[in-house]
Amino acid sequence: MDKAKDSNRWIILIIVIMSTFMATLDGSIVNVALPKMAEVLNVTTSNIQLVVTSYLIIIAGTVLIFGRLGDILGKTKMFKFGLGLFTLGSLLCGISGSFLLLIIARVVQAIGAAGTMANSQGIVTEVFPANERGKALGLTGTAVALGSLVGPGLGGLIVGTSKWEFIFLINVPIGLISLYYSFKILPKGHKAARGKLDGLGSILFMFSIIPLFVALGQGLNRGFTDPFILFGFIVAATSFVVFILVERKREAPLLQLKMFENKLFSLSIFCGFITFVAIFCSNIIQPFYLQNVMAYTPQQTGLILMIYPLILTVVAPISGSLSDKIGSEILTFIGLVLISIGLLFMSTLNENSTILHLVLFSGTMSVGMGLFQSPNNSLVMSTVEKDKLGIAGSINALIRNLGMVCGIALATTLLYGRMSAKIGYRVTDFVVGRNDAFLYGMKTVYITAAIICAAGTILTLIRLLRKQPKTN
Repeated sequence: MDKAKDSNRWIILIIVIMSTFMATLDGSIVNVALPKMAEVLNVTTSNIQLVVTSYLIIIAGTVLIFGRLGDILGKTKMFKFGLGLFTLGSLLCGISGSFLLLIIARVVQAIGAAGTMANSQGIVTEVFPANERGKALGLTGTAVALGSLVGPGLGGLIVGTSKWEFIFLINVPIGLISLYYSFKILPKGHKAARGKLDGLGSILFMFSIIPLFVALGQGLNRGFTDPFILFGFIVAATSFVVFILVERKREAPLLQLKMFENKLFSLSIFCGFITFVAIFCSNIIQPFYLQNVMAYTPQQTGLILMIYPLILTVVAPISGSLSDKIGSEILTFIGLVLISIGLLFMSTLNENSTILHLVLFSGTMSVGMGLFQSPNNSLVMSTVEKDKLGIAGSINALIRNLGMVCGIALATTLLYGRMSAKIGYRVTDFVVGRNDAFLYGMKTVYITAAIICAAGTILTLIRLLRKQPKTN
């Protein structure tokens, strides 16, 4: 490590954390603003979800490509390109005057976010020495979690006090400052390019991810037996099978399939996926519960939703320090247990629930996520070789966004499916005067999310029990 890199590593970490925070924040910050945006832009409640899903879909479809480009051309180059494009996209979102222009701007923003997400963890791993790497990666993991979870609360506060456009415009000054220091401080990384981008693999991967996410996102509106939705699933499944076959034969594949032979890497990735499925089931449901059932204002909703990230901010750094002393795997297990319990608690919420209930239940989930996220992030990045850090970081980001989209699709499908069964006819929106139907559907969503999270808990426990005799 050169002296410049060593002396500036903490500033580099701040730049990476800010960029990662903004990129993940914009996947969730619009949730509370969706009702207001639907009204202003004259769009239905179901269609306005495209503002969220389009962002997550594009990130998922391009993040592996940027990870591979980072390993070939340099992580710093791809990171700066992504940060610049994300800042431009944020500006375009803030000044867009129509729904179509907003979606186009979100696509630009998402491509930029993919560039930063794919290479941020690799930059941190290269810059920090081994004895500080776990702590640094833990902090980037905290930024990811906070960005995802602080969004609804911050969005509620912004929408309640100003126009919804400021949800995007707040990124612009932060992005410009981060970009300036990126050019000034980040390591140049002038290394010879290694290999070339797998073009065919990249195209097949996008045809695997984008139709899948579109089908999941639109399945509620059109019905999962609709020919368009079925066609999307068929294209995604066929492309994925061909993608795997092609990648096995490539000398320099887009996705290093051998990485998944490492059981710890695969389990850590899987558990990361299911936690984001579970948490986003809650994220998409809670704003509607607080505003429509409990009749809180957007400002009040925003403050209540801030409970989760505030607790996480305290717990996550402690978790990172603990992982160096007692190991990461036991902390991920305890975290998964608490998340599962918290989700079960959330399933008991009703019209008579108090703020104290929300604090206790949401706090349990938050402590669990704080204990889980940073150690799990460190486990993922510590199991791969240095020349695969870019693709490992992008896989981590891909799984995270896949979990978010699947969480949204699962939550909305279960919610409105159960509501429709309760009311007696198909609904795709909150029905005024039928809080009982919403609560019925919400309970199903939370119990399902708890079961999904418990599956990861059991797998982690099995691995711990199998590993235990070897350490005696």
